[in-house]
Amino acid sequence: MFYSKKFNLHRPSEYHPENPKRLEIVLSKVRELGLEERIEEPNPVEETFVEKIHDRDYINFVKEAVEKGITRLDPDTYVSPGTWSAALLALGAARSAALSALHYGGLHMALVRPPGHHAGRRGKAMGAPTLGFCIFNNAASAVVTLKEEGVGKVVVIDFDAHHGNGTQEIFWNDPDVIHIDLHERDIYPGSGDVSEVGGSNAYGSKINLPMPHYSGDGDYIYVWDEIVLPIVEEVKPKVIVISAGFDGFKGDGLTTLRLTESFYSYAGATLNKYPLAFILEGGYGVGLDKGFPAFIMGYEEGKAKAREEPRYETLKLAEEVKDILSPWWSL
Repeated sequence: MFYSKKFNLHRPSEYHPENPKRLEIVLSKVRELGLEERIEEPNPVEETFVEKIHDRDYINFVKEAVEKGITRLDPDTYVSPGTWSAALLALGAARSAALSALHYGGLHMALVRPPGHHAGRRGKAMGAPTLGFCIFNNAASAVVTLKEEGVGKVVVIDFDAHHGNGTQEIFWNDPDVIHIDLHERDIYPGSGDVSEVGGSNAYGSKINLPMPHYSGDGDYIYVWDEIVLPIVEEVKPKVIVISAGFDGFKGDGLTTLRLTESFYSYAGATLNKYPLAFILEGGYGVGLDKGFPAFIMGYEEGKAKAREEPRYETLKLAEEVKDILSPWWSL
């Protein structure tokens, strides 16, 4: 796994939910699991690599904001004197996780800050009002790396409670990037409708599952079994990129979702035959404390428990998504 103390150079000048304490929670769980010896220091990417993900104007916008001592890119998203170096290092960690998963198999984690999946090619993506705590798109770094290695189709699974609008936008017209996104509907950033299936050259490559408010383990596991896993099995990717957000955990604070260890363990267990490049996204308290280790243990043990019953709203959503995707997928 790839982690650096330098990620904490990105720090707010006043309280903000995305702060260095997040990785303190993650590291405590890593130690409890006996995985501390697996930690490796990542290398930052070169600035030219960032241009494979983001437009030059946006890169300059971030760089100049840091150099000028500006503290906010927008009402949600802060920068600090260490943001630039931390962001390049986060991209490097995601790149290393992707390469390690490809070459060695297994679960390889980029335990990074700042997060990235809301950052689009030009910054704010798909009509979002802000960058949503994100600077550069770390998941996109992993995807670009895998594409450069010639792996064929890349599957991204984003289970952060908020839609990965930046990742979707960056690869909107790329049919070889299958982006599957489970998120709570009708919350920030406002995108991720079932009708968003990709650009004209990539129809069917973007799969959105806007989950009903108050969805729990049974709801998530149902759509996971009915839609996510069948698509993964059809593609059979060499590596799966996971945008791993744990803010859907019950009580984490920013959403109404009611997930527990059961879903995250199930997700890990059902993906354990695939190499994973795990990129940390959201999760601000109990989600990191309980959901993060549950995913790891699920992946390592490979034992998926029987699912709970979904709600009627979830059944309707699954049927709607299957109907929309029917021209491209056998669901």
